[in-house]
Amino acid sequence: MGSTIVFSFNNPAGMCGHCQGLGKIEAIDIERLLDKSKSLNEGAIRFPTFEPGGWRLTRYIHSGFFDNDKKIKDYFTEELELLLHADGIKVTNPAPEWHKTSLYEGLIPRIERSFLKKEDGEKVRYTKKIERFVSRQVCPHCHGTRLNDKALSCKINGKSIAECADMQINELLDFVQSVHAPVATTIVSELMNRLQHMVSIGLDYLSLSRETSTLSGGEAQRIKMVCQLGSSLTDLAYIFDEPSIGLHPHDISKINDLMKLLRDKGNTVLIVEHDPDMIKIADHVIDMGPGAGIQGGQIVYQGDLQGLKTSGTLTGKYLSHTPELKSDVRTQKGWLSIQNAALHNLKNVSVKIPKGIMTVVTGVAGSGKSTLINQVLPQFYPETVFIDQKGIQASKRSNIATFTGIFDIIRKLFAESNGVSASLFSFNSQGACPVCKGLGVTHTDLAFMDTIVTVCEECHGNRYTDDVLRYKLRGKSISDVLKMTVSEALDFFQEKKILTVLKRLSDVGITYISLGQPLNTLSGGELQRIKLASELQNRGQIYVLDEPSTGLHMADIKQLIGVMDRLVERNSTLIAIEHNLDIICKADWIIDLGPYAGQNGGKIVFTGLPKDLIKCKNSMTGNHLKKYVMSV
Repeated sequence: MGSTIVFSFNNPAGMCGHCQGLGKIEAIDIERLLDKSKSLNEGAIRFPTFEPGGWRLTRYIHSGFFDNDKKIKDYFTEELELLLHADGIKVTNPAPEWHKTSLYEGLIPRIERSFLKKEDGEKVRYTKKIERFVSRQVCPHCHGTRLNDKALSCKINGKSIAECADMQINELLDFVQSVHAPVATTIVSELMNRLQHMVSIGLDYLSLSRETSTLSGGEAQRIKMVCQLGSSLTDLAYIFDEPSIGLHPHDISKINDLMKLLRDKGNTVLIVEHDPDMIKIADHVIDMGPGAGIQGGQIVYQGDLQGLKTSGTLTGKYLSHTPELKSDVRTQKGWLSIQNAALHNLKNVSVKIPKGIMTVVTGVAGSGKSTLINQVLPQFYPETVFIDQKGIQASKRSNIATFTGIFDIIRKLFAESNGVSASLFSFNSQGACPVCKGLGVTHTDLAFMDTIVTVCEECHGNRYTDDVLRYKLRGKSISDVLKMTVSEALDFFQEKKILTVLKRLSDVGITYISLGQPLNTLSGGELQRIKLASELQNRGQIYVLDEPSTGLHMADIKQLIGVMDRLVERNSTLIAIEHNLDIICKADWIIDLGPYAGQNGGKIVFTGLPKDLIKCKNSMTGNHLKKYVMSV
């Protein structure tokens, strides 16, 4: 066809004209759009500006086509078709209010023209309301391929470019190797090289058509690594922030090989990491500490791995510890049953999850763990509580004190101690700094760059007016209290209700975070632990934790296991999706998926006790767990 742009869905020459190369279209949901128990006069059309009195409704009630008092459910097929889909029809017997030159336009084409296909202020104004009536569907013309018929008609060895993009990477590699045309030799060689890099770092289960928005953080990071492997540049400094996130020990060994390749090309590789297997490949280790937050910030060791193990630092001690499988496993109190799960890559999976104990769901990245637990389980047990690392929906003023509810108690204490109103100490009250509105920072929006956040020059980050800061509680102002860490607050407060909450926060290992630190500045792991702390008072729930070890030091993981045990001891069922071998060691029950990723996964490889998992030769998890418990 003469040009590569013909095969690009980002170019008009190649994109599907119906979905503009998106592969999906926005479609009006008629069941949501119409209340069929009502007539037009009664407000049958739910869409904004089509309600009784709305100016857009006049085009229908004045058209002369409809009995405006007839229920939509009583419309004949022809009437409903006319109401919804007719377009460009001349009106023959309208009401006097009808504009003489106007043509009749059905609801669907009118809404699509006025709201879905226009990028104007009106669309923006009604965005939230419109979302209720619109669903995203696969484009019926290109079937999600994003390309037009001309591009899809071109084939190589019987396959279109869309079919190639939908293949798993390992299948695509086999296909590319089958192309022997002399004109394509150079292209085939380069493509094979890049695909082989994808396979080498454990992404062979992905397809090239996979949307980047659906990738996990670990998958996205590894794809960036592939781009660098193909680069001819050397003498660069690469910084990787916890590349082990979301990875099974099997995948981590592949990442380690990649790191060594980058180093051996003449580059400097700096890795911020907690995983022992990644620490062990380092030529030089820098250990920070000795604790977290204000107790940290120092270099406590630097040198080789062997020196770290004998250094006496927290990291050194945990690298030298002897892992052990849990011996006193709990007995289940019944079962949660999942039957014939076939979502995504799951192969008609049926499995029983024990109640009242801690179950760890394992398997390589892409084996189907998250699909089974996060998507299928709640279909059978909608009461399941998910404690994830997603942000907490709250305002800019939300912090640990407000989220846990202790800020209300603290404000009352200040009010009683000083004989004033508690509202003075609210971020939204007259006591808040008038410049930053109680945020402590100001935001400067610049159209051509990111918003600039600076400490408020009026209150210097204290959030309140000087008058409010004069009021004290045991010698501390309200701003002083918000700047206290959880650990410091435990020493300061005497009130039982506050201490109970602070103790739970301490139990989940976030003693170093200040009471006033905004929630939107916390990491995913910190947010997850705050949510965990709020659940420590509840009993008898079904909890799911998705990779709770993410971002945690080995010492924090030990503390996390203690918190998980506490949840179970309160008569709850705990299910953790996890790769961390220390957490797997402490499980009462294991469900292992695989044996591999993508289409080569989606099966139950093992269910049972951790001590029996290490005997399962077909389980990658079992093989790595066996090496781990026998390595020290």
